[in-house]
Amino acid sequence: MASTQARIGQQAQAVLDVALRVPCIFIIDAIFNSYSEPGPGWAGTVGDGVLRVVGVLVSSVVLLLSQKALFKFYTLFLAVVLGAAAVLVNYHATSHMDFYSAYYKAALGFRPLPRNGPTLWLGLAAVQLAFGVGYVFLLGLQSSLAALVVLDIMVPMWGLVIELPQDARRAVAVFSGAGLALNTAACLAVRLKWFYYSCRYVYLLVRHMYRMYGLQLLLKDTWKRIRFPDVLRVFWLTRIAAQAIILVYVVQAVRRESGDATGADGSSGSQGYLLSWDVLCDVTSNLIISGCDSTLTVLGMSAVISSAAHYLGLSILTFIGSTEEEDKRLGFVAPVLFFILALQTGLSSLDPEERLVRLSRNMCLLLTAILHFIQGMTDPVLMSLSASHVSSFRRHFPVLLVSAALFVLPVVLSHALWHHYALNTWLFAVTAFCVELCLKVLVSLTVYGLFMADGFSNVLWEKLDDYVYYVRSAGNVIEFLFGVVMFGNGAYTMMFESGSKIRACMMCLHAYFNIYLQARNGWKTFINRRTAVKKINSLPELRGEQLRRIEDVCAICYQDFAASARITPCHHYFHALCLRKWLYIQDTCPMCHQRVNVDDDGQDRDAFSNNNGDYAPPQEAPAAPPAEENPPADAQPVNRAAAAGALAAGGRPVLAAAAGLDHELLEDNDSIEYDDDDWGVQNAGTPVEEEYLNDDTDSTDD
Repeated sequence: MASTQARIGQQAQAVLDVALRVPCIFIIDAIFNSYSEPGPGWAGTVGDGVLRVVGVLVSSVVLLLSQKALFKFYTLFLAVVLGAAAVLVNYHATSHMDFYSAYYKAALGFRPLPRNGPTLWLGLAAVQLAFGVGYVFLLGLQSSLAALVVLDIMVPMWGLVIELPQDARRAVAVFSGAGLALNTAACLAVRLKWFYYSCRYVYLLVRHMYRMYGLQLLLKDTWKRIRFPDVLRVFWLTRIAAQAIILVYVVQAVRRESGDATGADGSSGSQGYLLSWDVLCDVTSNLIISGCDSTLTVLGMSAVISSAAHYLGLSILTFIGSTEEEDKRLGFVAPVLFFILALQTGLSSLDPEERLVRLSRNMCLLLTAILHFIQGMTDPVLMSLSASHVSSFRRHFPVLLVSAALFVLPVVLSHALWHHYALNTWLFAVTAFCVELCLKVLVSLTVYGLFMADGFSNVLWEKLDDYVYYVRSAGNVIEFLFGVVMFGNGAYTMMFESGSKIRACMMCLHAYFNIYLQARNGWKTFINRRTAVKKINSLPELRGEQLRRIEDVCAICYQDFAASARITPCHHYFHALCLRKWLYIQDTCPMCHQRVNVDDDGQDRDAFSNNNGDYAPPQEAPAAPPAEENPPADAQPVNRAAAAGALAAGGRPVLAAAAGLDHELLEDNDSIEYDDDDWGVQNAGTPVEEEYLNDDTDSTDD
């Protein structure tokens, strides 16, 4: 029970912390978006600039305060507001006897209070008493001083009771306000020392974190501490809600003035207050346009998109049964991409109508990017299900359904856009992204089909690895060509349509990551495969009687040598397919970590051990028969997940494994990692016994 109350209290504090920071964003946004005319001369211009700078600076400091300091600041601020309200009520009540009555009549059309008399006095006294008690409570004044403050606030009311002249009542109210102002100034001066030390503490903390952890971690910590995404989200939603209420009220007022809200008999019904479809579309368009008219509102919209994308990603992960932490980053990728597109196109500085068109185009690009990210989430799950040979239809159906949706949605989007818009650079980019997404889905489903066909086959399919590589490589080549075409499209847009520094920077990043790195990694993958095949073909092969003499199993897949085996220069035995997949990633022996270098005189060296660590006589070292790429079809099947290898581990061919290793790592014989997905399942999909081989003397005699 206590833990539940504590959790509720923490959540309430978190909500209050976010709510108290939102006004700072409103003030900063209002300062940046206000265009007030400065006073005459340079003094007016300088004064206006100073007021803006001070307002932004104070709002920024309050925004960055810690939770405790923020609550204390608002406590003092609310006390000052209550004191000012009490002074204003006293002044207007004593100076204008009919003030409240006139106000209520103008606003509501009737007079809830009499013009004078005991009822009005008692009402004003109750209001002032509430203000005084709140003021005293927030400032934490002592009992004697608190009584004097409340009495000071209530004194002008006695002038109304005894009906003093108007000048006398006004003088009493002025002296009462002056006394309350002096008390407030004294209380704030006493707390000025606390404010100074709080600011100094924040400064020292920020400097310490900057020196110890750097600017990136400092910004990340501040971002989380003040809950900036939540603050932006509440700011944007509150702003949109307020504007929606105002727009609906204006529309209803206009309709009442024009008589549209009344029926034929002159009576107004409930249907008259309902907005028509056209009016609702206009109101929605105006809200969307005003929702991205400044940098802060664009950030707020990005925060809302972040929340929606985050829950969308979690829903899809739950639906397809994925537990990868990296796939939960959709809530970060989507808002960053939206904000970059907004900056790149100058969204907030466009005219309203043009802003709506540009926003819709950016949202189409964002939708295609989200679909690409979702495809990256589903591809590993597809590969995992196919390589592990899970036969449950209920396990495969959600992933296949999402993949089908990822293929259909880009087609529908492209058809709709081509039906309503003429060809331009934006439409070309969206279409290219949609075609690329369909290609990725087809590649994933093709590889999935190959693995599933291998799972239902009773014969070892040694060409499976090559077929997967060919399919992945074809997809990557086409994707690379799409990247080059998109670079040309962006260059044309920058030169002839809307060039900007941000667009130039994004093009440079695209050229480096999506063109240069992809080409370099793809070429490195091709070289690694070719080198591995050459080494496998150069290794001696055991068959027949020589194969039966070793009485051992492949150290990679733990299966018997039914037809043939390859022997490394360090005299360890493996299936040709298993060793070839290993050499795609590591250039060392899986048993002893020695380099697999094939020399011309390599067969003249003495053997020192087999896979079990026993001594192998030199005379029994086999000669090198002609190398064969594939064993006979009746060979005992080895691990088919290993037959897929690193090609199916990521969204690309061995690119994700081989290209991710630096040259130094390939040269390091002691750096070997065993991938459970590649080497840890049998043909039937059941886990096999796993044992990490620390050196060449471990044995597996059982």
